[in-house]
Amino acid sequence: MQDAAGLVLYVGKAKNLRKRLGSYRVANPDRLGRRHLRLLGQVARIELQECADESAALAKESELLLALKPKFNRAGVWPATPRVLLWRRTGQTLDFATAETATTGWQVFGPFGSGIIYLRAALVRLLWFAVNLASGSTAMPAGWVHGRLGEIATVMDARDGEPSCPIVELALTELFAGDHDGFVVWVGEQTKALARAHDLAMRDADLETVIQFMQAKARRTRPFATPKQSVTGKRTKLDSTFLFIDENGTQP
Repeated sequence: MQDAAGLVLYVGKAKNLRKRLGSYRVANPDRLGRRHLRLLGQVARIELQECADESAALAKESELLLALKPKFNRAGVWPATPRVLLWRRTGQTLDFATAETATTGWQVFGPFGSGIIYLRAALVRLLWFAVNLASGSTAMPAGWVHGRLGEIATVMDARDGEPSCPIVELALTELFAGDHDGFVVWVGEQTKALARAHDLAMRDADLETVIQFMQAKARRTRPFATPKQSVTGKRTKLDSTFLFIDENGTQP
C-alpha cells in the first residue's frame, strides 16, 4: 500500500486477496483500530504481486519488509536475532532446544530467525506421535499441544523392543539435509495407526509447518527470484467507492 507520493506504507500477504481487501472496504471505527484507520486514510494506491506459492509469498514479504521498513508494519521490519535449533540423542531420548549459538554436544540446524520455535514445536509433536502412537496427544507433556515446550523438550521412547531413536535420528538428519518429502513419508508410515481426529489434524498441521519451513529455507539459500510466468502486477486507484477490481479491470 502506497501514499500519493509513492511511499510504501504497508506490505502484507494474503491467500485470498479479495477477502483481505474486502475487510478494509468499510472503515468502521468500531471494527478497525486507529492504526488501521490512519493507514486507510493515507493509502492512494495498491500494488499487487502474485507469487508462485505460499513459501514464495512469505519470502518476498520478508524481503520487502526488511528492505522498505514500511511505517505501518510492526513485525519483520528489523532482522531478528539469529537462533539455531539444537538437538541430540542420548540412548532412547531425543532432546530439542533453541539458542543463539551452537552448544558443545548438540547437533545444530540453522541459524534462522525467531520462527525456529514453531519448527521445534512441530517436530517435537510429530516425533512424540511416532514413538508414542498408542498414547497420542492425551499423554503429551503439559503445554506441548499449545507449543509451550520449555527450555529443553525431551521425546522419550519408553516402548519395549528394538530401539527406535537411532531410526528417528536418521530421519531428522535426512530432513535437515533437505529431504522433507522423505520425512513426510516416514512420519506417515509411523503414525498411520492414529485414530483420534484431533491427533490426525495436529499431525497434518505440524507436517505442513515443517514442509513450509524447509521450503522457505531452500528459497533463502539463493537470491529471491519469482518465475516470470507467476508474477503479475496491478495498480489500482483507491477511492471511497471500491478497493479492488476484478480480472477484467472492472468493479465487482
